[in-house]
Amino acid sequence: QVQLVESGGGLGQPGGSLRLSCAASGNILSIKTMGWYRQAPGKQRELVADITSGGSTNYADSVKGRFTISRDNAKNTVYLQMNSLKPEDTAVYYCKANCRVVGLYGAMDYWGKGTLVTVSS
Repeated sequence: QVQLVESGGGLGQPGGSLRLSCAASGNILSIKTMGWYRQAPGKQRELVADITSGGSTNYADSVKGRFTISRDNAKNTVYLQMNSLKPEDTAVYYCKANCRVVGLYGAMDYWGKGTLVTVSS
């Protein structure tokens, strides 16, 4: 019922920048929170940043001051601007959206399939 499609991953240089996008589509009534998570090899998935429909943001300490999350509510799209990249930012980045959809009571979390970000010189 809800599809999340991430884009913008790839190879980034240390100190460089990448921008991720995630567009949600389907029978969506509203999206409360959208966020980005990441999972590095051998590690658990962790929150990178999330943003509410009202624009309140939350960041992991490891990315504060380097990453910026934003969203376009009209397009059901969330972005992650990643600056000052570090090798430890290498991971698969997943988009998550908490959505109310047609025909279902309450909101549910939906996940994208992920996009790989590799930071290396």
